[in-house]
Amino acid sequence: MAAGESYSIVEYFGGEDGYKCGYCKRETGNMSLGMWAHVMTVQDYQALIDRGWRRSGKYVYKPVMNRTCCPQYTIRCHAESFQPSKTHKKVLKKVGKFLLSGRLPQGDADEPMDLHCKGEQETATACRSKVSTLDEGSLLVCEQVDEGAEPTRTCGEELEVEPPAEKAPNATPVTTPKPGFGADPHRPPCRKAKEMRRERRLQKLLQKQQAGGITQALPAPSLSVPAKSIKELIAESLPTEVASQLEFRRFLCDSPLEADCPPSGPECGYGSFHQQYWLDGKIIAVGVIDILPSCVSSVYLYYDPDYSALSLGTYSALREIAFTQQLQESSAQLCFYYLGFYIHSCPKMRYKGQYRPSELLCPETYAWVPIERCLPKLQQSPYSRFQELPDADDENRLTELGRVQVLYRRTIMPYRVYERKRRGASDEECVRQYAELVGQTCAERMVLYRA
Repeated sequence: MAAGESYSIVEYFGGEDGYKCGYCKRETGNMSLGMWAHVMTVQDYQALIDRGWRRSGKYVYKPVMNRTCCPQYTIRCHAESFQPSKTHKKVLKKVGKFLLSGRLPQGDADEPMDLHCKGEQETATACRSKVSTLDEGSLLVCEQVDEGAEPTRTCGEELEVEPPAEKAPNATPVTTPKPGFGADPHRPPCRKAKEMRRERRLQKLLQKQQAGGITQALPAPSLSVPAKSIKELIAESLPTEVASQLEFRRFLCDSPLEADCPPSGPECGYGSFHQQYWLDGKIIAVGVIDILPSCVSSVYLYYDPDYSALSLGTYSALREIAFTQQLQESSAQLCFYYLGFYIHSCPKMRYKGQYRPSELLCPETYAWVPIERCLPKLQQSPYSRFQELPDADDENRLTELGRVQVLYRRTIMPYRVYERKRRGASDEECVRQYAELVGQTCAERMVLYRA
């Protein structure tokens, strides 16, 4: 490697022993392998998450997909083509109403990210606890939870219900209608009010044109309304005159990723960032994200539980998708939003599949497959190969162990050189396992520390 060149330095620990699963709570069902990243380039981390790895602080781990009780599939969303669901739109409206009135919604909401944060955080914590040489002081361990996760307090939008009217003394008793036979086939089907209003407007315009002697044909009424982008929906949810002011800031946070600001990249550069949500000068939530060459990767979110009624986990995810779209304007290849892991075997963890269009990573070939094609297979088995071509293989699989880069006695060298210099029992099995997991490209580019 050239002098002054940036490179990743990692320390591989393995760790196949089972530990308690944060999703199904099985005592020894969860299995993963991990390494400590002393320093890591954004290019290497992008390559690792595209092979199923995930970081928690400086600890980087990979589930053993065919052995763990709840397989965790890497999921990404195409940010540019993202279409918010009805649930997403309701969250934006809820936040907008709060900013306009200053009143939090009442009641309980089903925020799916509550369970998710516990699962991944417990997984990463269990992995780290097995590595006695890790520097726990460098981890962000306080209240941080993974990817937009919410704490256990949840609530939803307030419903206004009219009280029942008092019954008049001589009122005719209300009788239950007899069961019918469905819609009358001889009558036209019911039409949406929005469509009827649109037709009335066109009819009025036609009458005005005829009255003025205009004979130009009018366009046929469209039955579909163009979908609004997430940027437009977020802008609409932030009223101009508000009772409360929500600010949005970001700053660099501690992580193994080296900051990088290439001319072709986004203005803020690559690396790890905090996105702060301020309300009237008070911070109410912080989202941690990694900005990488091809994506924005959501890491975790922690927030003030007094504002759990605003569904800040979902709201922050929508803001991060819009942020990804913004970054793509200056860096075309940065077009994906990574939501972490999708766990189909845990029903409450399937909410990530609602961020469409999205893809899951095949655990055997590391090819991206549309989630619509993956779901039928996951219904049959928690673990599945998504790549349909039987002969397809991992294109970046390990082919030359001797070219794996290692750091030994403060010197970087290929494994074949290190093997001749070292003393004691062979560590080939451990190095091979590491190289197979990270792939040939990263094994030659990253540096594996050997004591």
